[in-house]
Amino acid sequence: MDWNFFDVENGLSVGRSPMDPQASPGSGLVRQPNFPHSQRRESFLYRSDSDFDLSPKGPSKNSSTTSDLHTEDMIVTPFAQVLASLRTVRSNFAIITNQQDRTASKIRSSGSHPPSMCKTSLAEEPHQQLAIETLDELDWCLEQLETLKTRHSVSEMASNKFKRMLNRELSQLSETSRSGNQVSEFISSTFLEKQHDMDIMSPPTEEKDDKKWPMSQISGVKKATHGPSLAPSTIPRFGVSVSEEGLLAKELEDINRWGIDIFKVSEYSGNRPLTVTMYTIFQERDLLKTFRIPMDIFITFMMTLEDHYHSDVAYHNNIHAADVVQSTHVLLSTPALEAVFTDLEILAALFASAIHDVDHPGLSNQFLINTNSELALMYNDLSVLENHHLAVGFKLLQGDNCDIFQNLNKKQCQSLRKMVIDMVLATDMSKHMNLLADLKTMVETKKLTSLGVLLLDNYSDRIQVLQNMVHCADLSNPTKPLELYRQWTDRIMVEFFTQGDRERDKGMEISPMCDKHNASVEKNQVGFIDYIVHPLWETWGDLVHPDAQEILDTLEDNREWYQSMIPHSPSPQTEGQEEAEEHAPILEEAPTHSGGGVSSSSDKFQFELTLEEEGESDAESPPEEEQGHRTGFGSASPACRRLLKNVSGRTFSLDSDKEMAEDQETDQDDVSAVLRFRLGT
Repeated sequence: MDWNFFDVENGLSVGRSPMDPQASPGSGLVRQPNFPHSQRRESFLYRSDSDFDLSPKGPSKNSSTTSDLHTEDMIVTPFAQVLASLRTVRSNFAIITNQQDRTASKIRSSGSHPPSMCKTSLAEEPHQQLAIETLDELDWCLEQLETLKTRHSVSEMASNKFKRMLNRELSQLSETSRSGNQVSEFISSTFLEKQHDMDIMSPPTEEKDDKKWPMSQISGVKKATHGPSLAPSTIPRFGVSVSEEGLLAKELEDINRWGIDIFKVSEYSGNRPLTVTMYTIFQERDLLKTFRIPMDIFITFMMTLEDHYHSDVAYHNNIHAADVVQSTHVLLSTPALEAVFTDLEILAALFASAIHDVDHPGLSNQFLINTNSELALMYNDLSVLENHHLAVGFKLLQGDNCDIFQNLNKKQCQSLRKMVIDMVLATDMSKHMNLLADLKTMVETKKLTSLGVLLLDNYSDRIQVLQNMVHCADLSNPTKPLELYRQWTDRIMVEFFTQGDRERDKGMEISPMCDKHNASVEKNQVGFIDYIVHPLWETWGDLVHPDAQEILDTLEDNREWYQSMIPHSPSPQTEGQEEAEEHAPILEEAPTHSGGGVSSSSDKFQFELTLEEEGESDAESPPEEEQGHRTGFGSASPACRRLLKNVSGRTFSLDSDKEMAEDQETDQDDVSAVLRFRLGT
């Protein structure tokens, strides 16, 4: 049994090169040759940051203005641009001084070619042209170095740039329409760290808890109900007793495949998806034996952990936790990362995924802060829920027969705890741009300076990849098969609307995308993909290229589907049309159908011509009918009405596949059943 693992503080063992085949797992990530990506649409990160990005290496000079296709030579993070420019300076200087051979060999050994340059008239005046290009590169590098703030890291340079570019994109989006402004506000408030103004505000409304907890006590922890009655010889095949073991086994055959139907796993396991998924993966990876984790204690802990996910929360529940665990498992197995991470790091990543949303109340961090909740007070408004998930997850290990890490030595326990804390805190969505910038900077910088290998020879680089891996798994819904993605979208919208109802009842400002009366869900999903999911997965795809190509293709297909569900409004809008929008918001955003499918462009145009007439007649419609349209309940499908009714009653359950199929047929036959906030049954 090999108990060696990557030293969190000291990196690889002294005397071992990261390229040494005998080195510990995780020495380096082998990058495949930079083959052009097949027709890959680039994210907004590759657009020109025109006011700041004056580098000859920037997209403004290297990117075609007529193509959105991603090219491998494009560098977007400032520090990597500095490196690329300095490399060009060296190359040019070598040519001028007739030292091409020596420099060429040096460049080849680094595993990366100099970024391409605009060759205008090299054949006519080569030395003069090279001198001009060299001066341009030097001028830009000097300007960057002169304005570099000493307290800012190179990753902060990229983070600030990406935030600036995202703000500009969102500003343009918000000017297009009311729904565009709504999408912009949602993305900005969720995925960008909130800037705190110093204005004197009135005291916020306090969230009244039925039971007050001492500040030193972790709330939400219940006494374990699963005793030590499980004997290793009597543990069922998947860790828990199930009535449909055959069907569950069929689903779990795909445990190593991206896009497993975790909803069926939940159904067939008797609502124990997290326990059976973790048990199956730990068996698959032989982690129980490697770390001497007793099976009965593992099952007791997992069932206790799963019980601390709220069944009445539509999205952040045990099914989501199981989905993130399984997604992390698949990402850990990607060929580019084969043998990169140690068993202890794999154990930490899976454990972090399992606990990352435990005891989630179905409310956002900002809601807890705005209502002066006990959790916000305890954690000083900083990553409130993420800190709570960690506290609950580690506290549960102290329960009777729950310490699954009891046979790890002290150093292993300390290392695992440090990694888990770093990974779970990184699931705070307000840290998204920082995470993305860190990963993008690392990938581009290492790509410029390494031997075709991304060296992960220190804790900082290794945990950075693991943090982004769990973050990708947490934001993986849009990369899954469409039928699964639509179910996740339904669930998160129910959770948003539930919070919006509470905010309305308290007289608070309703958070973006939480108002069930006017949420523009289809457009929000497109914006969510364009500005958050696509840039993240695009960067991950660069890290493990070409392993993530299928995932990126699915993401693109799903994005196109949601885009097709957004009807185009006539332009320019007239005052009458504006009034029609005001009185008939549901019709404005509802996808149209023709013969059970998405309408053609001519169908949409015909629908939009009648929209104004319907909007004008809205004023004469009965008040109750108008109210039914506004809330979206009047024309809801049976499945959606049940979903909203169940959640409003704080009891959440899934419809059966048969019911779902029947409801979907109903929706296709009746366009009135399509709601603005409903993306599928």
